[in-house]
Amino acid sequence: MKFRGKICEQACIKQFTSIISTLAKLAKMCTLRITSSHLYFVVMEATLSSTPGLWCELQQGHFFNEFNMEGVSPEHNEIYLELKPDNLARTLSILKSSAAVRSLKIKLTKKHSACLTFEIESPSQTSLSRLCTHDIPVTVLPRRLWAGLAEPRLPQFSVSLDLPALRLLRPVVERMRAIGPRLTVSASCSGRFVLRVESDQAVVATHFGQLRTHPAGDEAAGGDDVDSEHMFDVQVEIKPFSMFLAGDQFHPARAVCNLVEDRMLHLFLIHDDITLQYFIPACSS
Repeated sequence: MKFRGKICEQACIKQFTSIISTLAKLAKMCTLRITSSHLYFVVMEATLSSTPGLWCELQQGHFFNEFNMEGVSPEHNEIYLELKPDNLARTLSILKSSAAVRSLKIKLTKKHSACLTFEIESPSQTSLSRLCTHDIPVTVLPRRLWAGLAEPRLPQFSVSLDLPALRLLRPVVERMRAIGPRLTVSASCSGRFVLRVESDQAVVATHFGQLRTHPAGDEAAGGDDVDSEHMFDVQVEIKPFSMFLAGDQFHPARAVCNLVEDRMLHLFLIHDDITLQYFIPACSS
């Protein structure tokens, strides 16, 4: 197995760093799947059975100026690595404070154990470049475990609509976290979206309207009896919803909320050649 990639564009380095920082907030462990065309970050959640809790897909051609990989075999030209995204985020945190970085090189190496080695090249006051190297321990997953990390199969949604701007949602949800641990999310096919939190002392709700909707459920099947004003509800833990909103830092072009009534939220960030799907199951009663 071999993997080596190099990112030279400043905007792509910053974007890649923001994505890793977002992943570190959402999961303690994840699997990095490397193919010839994409990088995938996958997080499995026991509460969602066979569906990943998080699926982040990056098109390598968007990020890497140089990219070379060889999988476990010609027939199975992929690599699966288990790692802690927080370790990656700490390694790349130096890029946030650095005024200029010439390149970011990532490669799979064998030290005392398997590692992802990051080489950060920065300019110096001399004609030479300064190179900072970090080794992140990883576990290479055998092929027998790959089937359990397949792309998520999406359920039949009750309603689908674009979220309000994440920069507006984040402070609202942060204030709601101080009131209670559970969040009721409601949405309609007419573009209404409501967040509600309850405690013994108060019930607080925030309403949004005229959001863009997408066909879902009976509406997608062409049903005529769909009540566009009917509100579909699901109650979820407020903490993971709040952490998902940290995805605003890589400035997604769109954020979509797909709601399965009483079962789950499927949240979707889309930007250029990046997609991030996040599944939050309904609270158990």
